[in-house]
Amino acid sequence: MGLTSNKVLWLAIVIAAVLFIGTVWLWPRLSRQHWRTVSGRVGLLLATQVALFASVGLAANQAFGFYASWADLFGTETGQGVVVDHSVHGGGGPLQVVSTSEVPGVRAARPERGGQIQKVDIVGRTTHIATPAYVYLPPEYFQPQYRTRTFPTAVVLTGYPGTARSLVDKLNYPSTAQRLARDGRVQPMILVMLRPTVAPPRDTECVDIPGGPQTETFFAKDLPEAVLGHYRAGKRPGGWGIIGDSTGGYCALKLAMHHPRVYAAGAGLSPYYKAPIDPTTGDLFHGDAKLRNRADLFWLLRHEPAPDTSLLVTSSKVGEHNYKSTMDFIQRVQATDRTRISSIILDSGGHNFNTWRREIPPTLQWISGRLTDH
Repeated sequence: MGLTSNKVLWLAIVIAAVLFIGTVWLWPRLSRQHWRTVSGRVGLLLATQVALFASVGLAANQAFGFYASWADLFGTETGQGVVVDHSVHGGGGPLQVVSTSEVPGVRAARPERGGQIQKVDIVGRTTHIATPAYVYLPPEYFQPQYRTRTFPTAVVLTGYPGTARSLVDKLNYPSTAQRLARDGRVQPMILVMLRPTVAPPRDTECVDIPGGPQTETFFAKDLPEAVLGHYRAGKRPGGWGIIGDSTGGYCALKLAMHHPRVYAAGAGLSPYYKAPIDPTTGDLFHGDAKLRNRADLFWLLRHEPAPDTSLLVTSSKVGEHNYKSTMDFIQRVQATDRTRISSIILDSGGHNFNTWRREIPPTLQWISGRLTDH
């Protein structure tokens, strides 16, 4: 049974309940001052606490999508994240559709009425990075009157480690985009949803690591090329944007600033502004000072010409650790002559799905207004 399956969660809850009832029932028998009864009481209490902790942890993981599998949780996922897919050279193409499904929460059997979610595998033509993703195609994509139209496209990134599926059924990007488009508040858009962790379990922070995964190049070059080769996505400058939360938010801002001709707009939900170095990232820069500096968005604004792009940042006055740095970033961008900055600042919120769900509808409206439709 998988880490995120409901069966595992309910099994943990049942075990916790049985242990709790058993502890209450057996406590009188274990009340004597003897090493065996004391050991029994300690064992029951510890087992009950572990079962309760496991139940809460599994529920939290399902709600927030921290880990996708047992191997992801225990750090034993050692399979290569950077591979060469030989089907690319055999005519298979860099993007393969694995399966299709309806948009969660949308009651429409046909894609021309309800849109469609496609699970895909993407292989970078130049970086050879392979990663799964989900693509949301709006109902208009399948309607005859739009058969020659291209659609604006937004890449949507999770945090670290994150699961791409959580963008579909936990953060509800597709159903939210469809509802807003139906109400005339956004234009129909293609959403390409994936996690920035393209070389698991390593957190590459969307950096071209010397001698390692070329993650920034994948998102700036290979991913758009793969999508453009398969879907009617906007080909002109101004047709692409990028959104992310937490680590994905940092990546979204950095990619929009580094590659404004690719991404006309970048939105960071609860982002940070400098790539961290910790056990999950390893050595990202290998002594390359230029690479390290360009991964610091404040350094970028101070030392390089302001990019011609639009940025959106979010935070909360209470509950978010990035509030001060976000306000500093807004002021720094305002001092430039070409970069445009917008913000969503909540009175209170946290670094969690509930807060991001409050920010996603206005974020989609914002990015829709900055992308050309065809």
